[in-house]
Amino acid sequence: MDVVVVIAIIAGLFIVLGVAEPLAGRLRLPYTVILALIGIVIGLLASFFLRTELTDALNPVANAILDFPIRSNVFLYVFLPTLLFQVTLGMNLRRMADDWVPILVLAVVAVFFSTLVVGYTLSLVSGMELVACLLLAAIVSTTDPSAVVSIFRSIAAPRRLARIIEGESLMNDAAAIALFGLLMGFVMQGVPDPTWTGALLRFPGLIFGGAAVGFLLARATVFVMSFFDRYEAAQVSLSVALPYLAYIAAEQMLGASGVIAVVASGMTMTVAAPGAISPTSWNNMREVWTLLSHWAGGFIFVLAALLIPRLLQDVTLVDIGLILVVAGAALAARAVILFGLLPLLTLVRLSPAVERPYRTAILWGGLRGAVTLVLALAVTESLRVPEETRRMIGILATGYTLFTLIVQGSSLRWVISKLRLDRLSPLDAALAKQVIAVALQAVREEVSETTKNYDISHDIARSEAKSFGERLDGAVKEAENSEDVLDRDRITLGLVALASAERDIVLERLKERAVSSRLGDRILSDVDRLVEAARQSGRFGYRRAARQAVGLNLSFRIAVRLFNRARISAPLGRLTADRFEVLLLQGLVLRDLDGFIDRRIRRIHGRRVAELLHELLARRAEMVEQALDGLRLQYPGYAEELERRFIRRTALRLEKREYDELLEEGLIGVELHTDLMHRLARRMAREDRRPALDIVLQKAEIARQFPLFSELDDATLQRLSKALITRYASEGDMILSHASVPETVYFIASGAVELRTRGVSYRLGRGELFGQLAMLTKSARKTEVRAIAPSTLLALDERRFRRLLRRSTALQDAVRESAEKRGIKVPYLDELQEQREVKSSGKRTKSPGWTETREEDSHDGHGKEERR
Repeated sequence: MDVVVVIAIIAGLFIVLGVAEPLAGRLRLPYTVILALIGIVIGLLASFFLRTELTDALNPVANAILDFPIRSNVFLYVFLPTLLFQVTLGMNLRRMADDWVPILVLAVVAVFFSTLVVGYTLSLVSGMELVACLLLAAIVSTTDPSAVVSIFRSIAAPRRLARIIEGESLMNDAAAIALFGLLMGFVMQGVPDPTWTGALLRFPGLIFGGAAVGFLLARATVFVMSFFDRYEAAQVSLSVALPYLAYIAAEQMLGASGVIAVVASGMTMTVAAPGAISPTSWNNMREVWTLLSHWAGGFIFVLAALLIPRLLQDVTLVDIGLILVVAGAALAARAVILFGLLPLLTLVRLSPAVERPYRTAILWGGLRGAVTLVLALAVTESLRVPEETRRMIGILATGYTLFTLIVQGSSLRWVISKLRLDRLSPLDAALAKQVIAVALQAVREEVSETTKNYDISHDIARSEAKSFGERLDGAVKEAENSEDVLDRDRITLGLVALASAERDIVLERLKERAVSSRLGDRILSDVDRLVEAARQSGRFGYRRAARQAVGLNLSFRIAVRLFNRARISAPLGRLTADRFEVLLLQGLVLRDLDGFIDRRIRRIHGRRVAELLHELLARRAEMVEQALDGLRLQYPGYAEELERRFIRRTALRLEKREYDELLEEGLIGVELHTDLMHRLARRMAREDRRPALDIVLQKAEIARQFPLFSELDDATLQRLSKALITRYASEGDMILSHASVPETVYFIASGAVELRTRGVSYRLGRGELFGQLAMLTKSARKTEVRAIAPSTLLALDERRFRRLLRRSTALQDAVRESAEKRGIKVPYLDELQEQREVKSSGKRTKSPGWTETREEDSHDGHGKEERR
């Protein structure tokens, strides 16, 4: 085919994409439905002009369209990786993890269940070989959620619902295509009844092999990107190469799933890249991939739809009946999962609830699209597949795709309307009246000021003000007469607005590079949790989500265990530095929110709600400050260095803005501006590197701040710090259990613990110690100690503690006071008291000290005594 003709067809496809989206909006139909219809019409017109005798002028164009050099492998190797990779880049994986159960159920369990139901049903009805029917069932089990997602977003449906559908589409394609590959192998080998044992044994290799390839290639790509800070185009180019290399490497080199490799590479890129490249580069990369995905999705739909007339040219009434059987079985299988399994998992608290109207919309919105057509095309092109099987799969898969696009797609908006998903809730409807009233009041003030500034005629201004005033009075009266918004609901809506404002502030801080994109995504995920928790459970949900945002996540707990048990400090050091940075940003953001409450929320919801929100915000700020105080105590100077870094980065941002304004005003030339930007970029790159945090070498500074160690000189403190062992405890961790004889004394560097003994509980905080009484009395006491907040403890073994106790009178007084409070007699303290009295009376006695045995104080506990 002539190159000019190919280029002309591609240009025509771009025109189709440009026209289809506005047309879909005007016709209120899903965009994918319009693309499919346009492709079918083009294919029918091309066939018509080739066969008609009316004119031969369009025959070259018709031949070029029908013989366009594109096959299923082009779809699979070019378009499919683009679509899958872009979906992962646009996902909030942390928030999606909250709904991993319904996502996996819909994406994996539903695919396998639908494959079995459709395959066995079709085999019973048609009498065809089971393996061919299962292959067709795997092909039609892939859903295209773009239509239902776009409609849900247009009606402002909850973000959580869109996340579930997007997550389902990503994992759904991966699972279905992997299953398709297995069954395709059975069909080409002529196996009529597959042995599921062999298939199940091969499936893990497909999944884990593809995941490993995608992960390793993505990590290597991110590593290379980190060296190209000043070259955004190079970073974007590397990202474009990644999914195709991952797909080819997995499919051709390892025989694993290329789809899984692409998904794994995209997820790895989403997690790792924001911390390795600048926020601007990351945002630009995602924008490029959004455009590439838009083109790829449009091309794959139109080009696949062009083939529909050819695939359906030999359709019979029996085939139409079988298409309806496939449609009925697929809907039934999906309904069983949505209305049977998901509610059951919710009942046993394994999955968050998905409301019935949304499940109904998901059921009817399970459209099949481009992936189904591509897989069917791959079967029809394989000469190793029997001809009858090729014909059957081509017709039934194509017919079922058309059924979902035309019947379900065209009626989807009507179904959503009947489910009342396109209407505001009574609460939002009542709130809208008040929002309109407040907004119109602000508009009136602005318009009044504008008319004065522009010296508009007084009569015109008065006439328009009267008309606007009537509208404002009506809005205010309607808002005052609304009784649907209760105080409880006002608080909930105020909290949602507060969390939304927090999200906007975090986004601004991200643009200012006050925090890295990786940590910014984590903070945005926490804010999203605040929004959803407030919507679902009001102030109680908001408080719970706020505590989670300040608390320690699973990664931190794992790092703590690694440090406590294996003394591996690197993960804990990195996560602690992340925690420092996140808490500092949270503190800055919370200060800005007080003004938002007074400026906006008070005007809509009133003084009482505003005061309550101020109180909730103050509690959050207190939690953040307490967590920061604990970190500052553990790592003196590090928080100060981060704050200094924040100021320096803010100064650089302001400096850049000043240079840009000078350029716009013509006060400096482009050459000078470019040179200044290069200098500024080098300084920004230096400030982007966060200072390292050494969590091991801080014990001497921590010990120095303990009042109990105030009598010790610097040399003794240095030796003490070497003997102390740092231990971290998360909230709820058991430190000492019942009936145990402690061999270690714990000093609380930060946090708090609760000590329970004989039905009485004591709370100990920073600077206090525990475990010493049972150790000194050598008795197993019915005492347990549990952390009630994230805590850092300094542990000292018995031998060193006794020597320290002999040396420090302040420590003796603290132990004695603790014993008297609990009514415990400690003879060892009396012995020490007698020694002190003898020494003070002037009698000569040997003064036991910490330096009595230095070599014994080494970690292995061996060595000779070194006497004074």
